[in-house]
Amino acid sequence: MQFIQPKWAAPAHIHAYSTTRCGGVSVNEFKGLNLGGHVKDDPKHVSTNRQILVEQFPNSHDFCWLNQVHGCELIKLTSNTPDNLNADASWSDSNQRTCVVMTADCLPVLVTDKAGLFVAAIHAGWRGLYDGIIEKSIDKICAELKVEAHNLLVWLGPCIGPTAFEVGDEVRTLFISENSQSDAAFVAHNDKWLANLHQLAKLRLARFKGITITESELCTYNDPALFYSYRRDGQTGRLATFIWID
Repeated sequence: MQFIQPKWAAPAHIHAYSTTRCGGVSVNEFKGLNLGGHVKDDPKHVSTNRQILVEQFPNSHDFCWLNQVHGCELIKLTSNTPDNLNADASWSDSNQRTCVVMTADCLPVLVTDKAGLFVAAIHAGWRGLYDGIIEKSIDKICAELKVEAHNLLVWLGPCIGPTAFEVGDEVRTLFISENSQSDAAFVAHNDKWLANLHQLAKLRLARFKGITITESELCTYNDPALFYSYRRDGQTGRLATFIWID
C-alpha cells in the first residue's frame, strides 16, 4: 500500500493522508483500494477496502463517509454523526471522528491551524470551487472557534493537473466574471481551455490574509498506476483524503 502525506507544518497531534489505488481487493476497472461505494464496485470489496484502510491507521478515529453532491454543505462531526449525509465537507474540533472526502480528479482540501484546534476535509471540484465551498467552510469554522486567518494551514491534495483538465468557455467565463485574476488559471487548448484547480483554489484563499498554503504536485489523470481518474477512465474507483486529531 502507498499513502501520501501533506508536507505542511501541522502540529504533531494532527494526522493527514491521501490514499492511492495501491493495495485493496477491488478488481477490473476498480482494481486496487477503491473506497467509493457509489461507483458500482462490489459492495463487499468496498467494505473490505475501507476496513483495510482503517487497520493501516490504528490511532485514527471513526471515519465519517459523506454522500458528496458537489454542493457547499459543511458538517461538524460528533460521535453520533451518521455516514452518508449529503455534504461535501466535514470538520471536527475533537478526537472523536476522522474527516474524509473522496475524489477521482476533484481537489481534496485539508485545513487545520497552527495550534491544531480543529481539522477539516473539503471536496472541491470546479463547481464547488466556483460556489465557494472552501471559503464558506473556513468562514464557518473560524467564526465558531474564533481562529484568525494567519493561523490557518491548508493543503491542496492530488487532483487532475493543469495539463489535463479540459473545460469549455462556460466554465472559464464563470470564474473570470467573479474574479478577473482567474484568467491566469486557464490556458487555451484547441477550442477549449486547460484549467488549474490549485491556482483557482489559491485565488479563492487569497482573501484570508497570512494563510499558509501547501500543495501536492501529483496529477491524478497522468498517473494511472497511483490514482483513479474519472476524466481518464470514466468508470473507476475513488481515493480518500482524511484528517484527524490524535
